[in-house]
Amino acid sequence: MKILKFSGILIAVCCFFPTNYLFSQDIPATADTSQSAFEFIKDDFIAASLDSLAGLRYFEGFECPTDETLKNVFGFTPGFVPVYADSVYYNRLKKLDAASPINLTYNQYVKDYIELYAVKKRGLMERVMGLAQIYFPMFEEHLDRFNMPLELKYLAIVESALNPVAKSRVGATGLWQFMYGTGKAYNLKVTSLVDDRRDPLKSTIAACEHMNDLYKMYNDWLLVLAAYNSGAGNVNKAIRRSGGKMDFWQIRPFLPLETRGYVPAFIAVNYVMSYAAEHNLRPVQPLFHHFEIDTVIVKDVLSFNQISTLLNIPVEEIEFLNPAYKSRIIPATKENTYVLRLQKKNIADFVNNEAQLYAYRSQAEIEKEQVLAMMKTVTQAEYHKVKRGESLGVIARKYRCSVNDLKRWNRLRSTNIQIGQRLIVRPESFEQVTYAQAKPKPAPAQKTDVRSASAQETESNNNSAEAVAAITAADSAGAEPEVIVRRENIYHRVKRGETLGRIAGKYKTSISELQRLNNLRGSNIQAGARLIVGISETTDTVGEAITANHQKTKENNTVFKYYTVQRGDTLWKIANQHEGVTVEDIKRLNNITNEKQLRPGQKIKVTVIS
Repeated sequence: MKILKFSGILIAVCCFFPTNYLFSQDIPATADTSQSAFEFIKDDFIAASLDSLAGLRYFEGFECPTDETLKNVFGFTPGFVPVYADSVYYNRLKKLDAASPINLTYNQYVKDYIELYAVKKRGLMERVMGLAQIYFPMFEEHLDRFNMPLELKYLAIVESALNPVAKSRVGATGLWQFMYGTGKAYNLKVTSLVDDRRDPLKSTIAACEHMNDLYKMYNDWLLVLAAYNSGAGNVNKAIRRSGGKMDFWQIRPFLPLETRGYVPAFIAVNYVMSYAAEHNLRPVQPLFHHFEIDTVIVKDVLSFNQISTLLNIPVEEIEFLNPAYKSRIIPATKENTYVLRLQKKNIADFVNNEAQLYAYRSQAEIEKEQVLAMMKTVTQAEYHKVKRGESLGVIARKYRCSVNDLKRWNRLRSTNIQIGQRLIVRPESFEQVTYAQAKPKPAPAQKTDVRSASAQETESNNNSAEAVAAITAADSAGAEPEVIVRRENIYHRVKRGETLGRIAGKYKTSISELQRLNNLRGSNIQAGARLIVGISETTDTVGEAITANHQKTKENNTVFKYYTVQRGDTLWKIANQHEGVTVEDIKRLNNITNEKQLRPGQKIKVTVIS
């Protein structure tokens, strides 16, 4: 009998959850108080007294028997291993079968797994019984909601030994061991930072939905369990090879080797968990139970270390309660919030000090940089999916780049592309551009400060380009007010039937000038395209106070660092990617008044280099 898989899963529980943490009541929570510089807000005693109603002994009815109960009822001493005859196992399973819609059969295969759980792996099974006090109430709640047999909660023990971060050799993950593709089918999302398959609640709901769908196919719970383990395709093939039999024990010889022991193991777990006291199995009590856990919504990026330091909660406890966060980081935003699980006694502290928790990021810059670096890959490049009839030339014109750029970004050796192919059309880039100093006016009584800003196109809400300012300041005591000349691009929306020649005549310019302004290599244009057709100049006069300020900061050359806006970028996100840069700095350098002015592909100044 192949039972190595289940032994390995049980052993994994010990490896992941250290005994000294999860099952010990004597470890105090420690924290680094050297960085706790904020004023801690204590919970209101009236609110705390109301919260205490949820912790009444009334909610503790699901607890397993204690050592004293076992000793008084059966007279067992610690370490004693009871052994029973087959008839005892048979009669006990018969009682369980009578109260369950699942056929709980006793045979030699089942007996082998009973001995595994109740004799060979007793210590590990007692740890699993302790974890059951945390997860089983939640399992039962959702199984009942889907009108499914409550005994299916024991399937998670067979799958993962109640280890929420268990991962099989083929990639199945979580309490319910979802493969990546199956998880996606049931809305379990997987990113670099979060894996919903490891989320106890989301994965439990997905498991209920999956087993419900399988039951509609087979109308037999043992076949559902076999299909859950090996896939519906393997079960269907076994049914055909057995001559159309719809009974697990009859199709068992035609199933994969691992699945043949899967259902007997499930029946054995049902038996052992129901008759744990009769086998002298005593649950190792965890630090907390299901009714002592609550949730809170996180609205900004937080790390487990921040929560641990400020709320004095061990990082291991936060990690155990929140296994879905793979890197101990919660990548939350106001638009995309996440759930954090804590003990109820810590919820009030989190709510009362939520602002300080988010503000603490300014004191933990290293962690914030790690978060941003990991999240950066999401918006690193913009892609285009090739449609029928498109060529590299058409795509290059659409995104205002060259064919050679597309070939270099996508490592293409020729211009051949396939329908449906994803091409990088706008990679992330940083530029440092130096502009020459304008020649000063030959006035002996004045010093001239001329600063030039980039002529790169920047699209705003009113569809105007980035202003190119030439500032001339008077330095003498009787200087006149500073004059700012702003140059803005003039745009034209191409209409059906228009040509470059007609547009050039309309705006009294030349075709070659339009080609230069819009980086066009030919004369082909498309209806709906926006073309730069000229530049307008406006002159503003600034007061003497501003003139003095410019004189203090004047330099021979101004060098800016540029950033190309990516899809999903915000001013806050861009500012945090550049050390020492604030949102106000970016607004001031680019004359931005509304964050909605940002457009993917837009180049903005982020800082002055020299």
